Amino acid sequence: MRWRIKTASMFIVMTLILLAVGLAVGWLYNNIWIGLIIMLCLAVVFNVYAYFFSKRSALRANKARIVSEAEEPRLYSIVRNVANKAGIPMPEVGISELFMPNAFATGRNPKNAAVVATRGLLNLLSDDELEGVIAHEIAHVKNRDILVMSVASTMAAVLSYLGRYAMYGIMFSRDNKNAYTILIAIALSITVPIAALLVQLGVSRSREYLADETGAMITGKPRALASALRSIETGVSSQRNDYSNDSYESMWIANPIRKKSLFKRLFSTHPPMDDRIERLNDLAAKMESGQRPRFDISPKRGRKPTRI
Repeated sequence: MRWRIKTASMFIVMTLILLAVGLAVGWLYNNIWIGLIIMLCLAVVFNVYAYFFSKRSALRANKARIVSEAEEPRLYSIVRNVANKAGIPMPEVGISELFMPNAFATGRNPKNAAVVATRGLLNLLSDDELEGVIAHEIAHVKNRDILVMSVASTMAAVLSYLGRYAMYGIMFSRDNKNAYTILIAIALSITVPIAALLVQLGVSRSREYLADETGAMITGKPRALASALRSIETGVSSQRNDYSNDSYESMWIANPIRKKSLFKRLFSTHPPMDDRIERLNDLAAKMESGQRPRFDISPKRGRKPTRI
């Protein structure tokens, strides 16, 4: 129920932001209703698009392609094994030829999910480490974070574009060129990108921690995931990492963009990597001492699978 409320709230917030932009633009051109109607129509279109086509958008934006087992047997086998352990349908498997080591999952529900790994990740990690990363992404699918994450990324791109479009339209228009319109243009250029960033915060730091924990318990190997995260952090910090698509940065297991403003660092959707690794090592110690059991999805006497 919580994930349904979270998803519905995300759609409502995005619609309100789009309507606010339409109200501002309509007021500037002396016709509030036209601005509201246009943005309301856009809100419906974009929300429907984000719901049904966010997976396709994420794959295309990150230059990822869906592969078969014959093309990537190692990755395909690991994804299948982790999905079976987690008790979800086998997701599609994707590859991005990016150099940086990273991974993400996308899709509106477990039946329509895809898990993507970069070529850099496959070349860097051992099988146990790769399994830990895939389990983290499968955990996002199982915990129903994927729809919100995909919608947030899609709408962040839309809001950033609309903010720039509205600002340039006002600044270079021959009509209504006065101090008020210039101030509103500046306000739009500042507030809309911030709103886009806040939309991306729909996937909070707590969900990343939960995906780490759930993924580690699915595999039973928290230290393998901790080791993978350390290697990934080093890899995405490399000078050879030129990832710059900030609209989709929140989808990856590690934030791929290193050069960020103070504001973006404060409101990052990703928790500090050292904290994530420390939590995983603490979880490993508890599992080794018997204080925490491994993840169990086997039904018992008609009960639903165990959830973290």
